[in-house]
Amino acid sequence: MPRIFAFLVSVGIATAKQPNVILIVTDDQSPVAGCYGNPVIKTPNLDALAKEGVRFTEAFATTASCSASRSVILTGLHNHFNGQYGHTHRYHKFESFASMRAFALPQLMSQVGYRTAQIAKLHVAPESVFHFDQYLPGSSRNPREMAENCRGLFEEKTDKPFFLYFCPSDPHRGGGVDKSFPGKHKPDLFGNLPDKKSRKGVKEVFYDPADVVVPPFLPDTPESRAELSQYYQSCSRIDDGLGRLIELLKETGHWDNTILIYTADHGMAFPGAKTTVYEAGLRVPFIVRDPRLKTKGLVNKAMISHSDITPTILDMAGAYNAKLNKPKKPLSFGKAGKGENTGKVPQKYHGRSWLPILDESSAKGWDHIVASHTFHEIQMYYPMRSYRDRDYKVIWNIAYRQPYPFASDLWAAATWQAQLEKGQNATYGGRSVKSYIQRPKFELFDISSDPDETRNLAELPQYAELLKEYQDKLKVAQKETGDPWIMKWKYE
Repeated sequence: MPRIFAFLVSVGIATAKQPNVILIVTDDQSPVAGCYGNPVIKTPNLDALAKEGVRFTEAFATTASCSASRSVILTGLHNHFNGQYGHTHRYHKFESFASMRAFALPQLMSQVGYRTAQIAKLHVAPESVFHFDQYLPGSSRNPREMAENCRGLFEEKTDKPFFLYFCPSDPHRGGGVDKSFPGKHKPDLFGNLPDKKSRKGVKEVFYDPADVVVPPFLPDTPESRAELSQYYQSCSRIDDGLGRLIELLKETGHWDNTILIYTADHGMAFPGAKTTVYEAGLRVPFIVRDPRLKTKGLVNKAMISHSDITPTILDMAGAYNAKLNKPKKPLSFGKAGKGENTGKVPQKYHGRSWLPILDESSAKGWDHIVASHTFHEIQMYYPMRSYRDRDYKVIWNIAYRQPYPFASDLWAAATWQAQLEKGQNATYGGRSVKSYIQRPKFELFDISSDPDETRNLAELPQYAELLKEYQDKLKVAQKETGDPWIMKWKYE
């Protein structure tokens, strides 16, 4: 019996009826939630969703940069291949190649009968590649309002299923600073309103900085705690919107035929996480609630990444060729204009569908991920490539000779500025300010015993052979995913 058919039978899916699919992608959210073991933050709706479905514990972004990551989510192809090397908005101007339309998710879903809708943050281009049938209005800083604005999609009288791409801007930095903070460096509001005001219709949850859990990659300082308390509030606002979205699905009769996938584009917006390929930048929450699945509250330890999302959703829709790892019917993308580079035509997805192993706790063959970062803002050229399995992780800092470039909002972060002011030898999590800014060519970490990545084994002679082994694994991954930066091994 073919594996995918066996899975469908095991969960009682005997019909070919297509389920509705909602893909929720938050902005800069680490797996900081009650269901991920945080005892302080209030995320009751996400926790309930985890109890209803599957919680992945080893889920990763492929890059910790917004546009680049979202391009991978919606194409199943690494950004170094799809062309979305960095941000798309304003002067940054990166966008995916026209050829990516052949494999991109939104129009493939439309092709197989779905009504496709997008709300709030899209942050990828061009529209010809990432086209949705509907673009719903709503404040990206008010997920409850976003949910309310999806009611029309849910209530539409039609037999066609829907695919909804639901993307709030929380908990991204923004909205000014908390001027009431007594210190010199004022914490960012993370989209919260000043003076503990509430967004319209939202029951805001406020946090005492003394109560937050400071992750190991950050310094335990008043500034860090103050920013984390704002971050927590922003995450709880997302949870409020998630709760309303679920209520609307139940009210409109779609709860029992809708798959929800909840994740984030990458980790939290703090130096040491966002724009790095360290664990704090790549680890993301990942909850899947499939009403067809009989097992509830499952914890899945498979190592998955954002490159797996598009093939999986196509699999759910019956539009995925598992044998060839590509769409059943790739889309055409038109002829190139004079002087236009449409990009290479993709032959297969870089990720793969995890639908067949959704009901397993420890699936075989899901034991490594690949990360690829090149730009964030256009002035931030700092290509990094990483290969990570359950034992070790190698990072290749291709532009290691130059200082690590900061995103504008992360440089201004009170958490960073307070430590920078103390000097180059000041601690920053398990690193120093100096070592965070000036990085070696290679970093090798024993992830099993050093999950916080504090001891670089690449500089130790006794690990030279192991380093080469993981460098070779990285090279293979680069070749398989069409990474142009593989040339740097030869001439630098």
